[in-house]
Amino acid sequence: MYKPQPSYTINEATKKIEYFCAYQDRCHKEVSQKLKEMGMIPIAIDTILNTLIQENYLNEERFAKSFARGKFRIKKWGKRRIINELKQREISKYNINTALKEIDADDYLNTLHALAVKRTEAIKETNIQKKRKKLADYLLYRGWESNLVYEKITELIK
Repeated sequence: MYKPQPSYTINEATKKIEYFCAYQDRCHKEVSQKLKEMGMIPIAIDTILNTLIQENYLNEERFAKSFARGKFRIKKWGKRRIINELKQREISKYNINTALKEIDADDYLNTLHALAVKRTEAIKETNIQKKRKKLADYLLYRGWESNLVYEKITELIK
């Protein structure tokens, strides 16, 4: 059954989106998508986005930094995966590079080591080649750079 979509004035939509942005950092693409889902027209979307940027509810650099920190610390993603996810959200190259500076180099290598050791212990494969491949696939899927992954594999699996 068809359910009519509620219509919003620019002020109502702005308030609703301010709450949406205040809850968690958002990128421009996410916010404009949400506005489209609310049935807003392109001119209204641009007006609301400008208001949000001026009032600092929307800040792509802040979003990129918190995204990179969070995905690295919580999900243990590597830089390749973080870069790809930020590109999908249409974040600029400058903001992506700024976000990656949030990740400490020592923490990065220590996290890779801990992740690789934990995964190596979990893999029950007896064939060394298959075990190496499983570890490589796992780490590459998580976005770790291939040169670091292969160094770690030769170090751990002999």
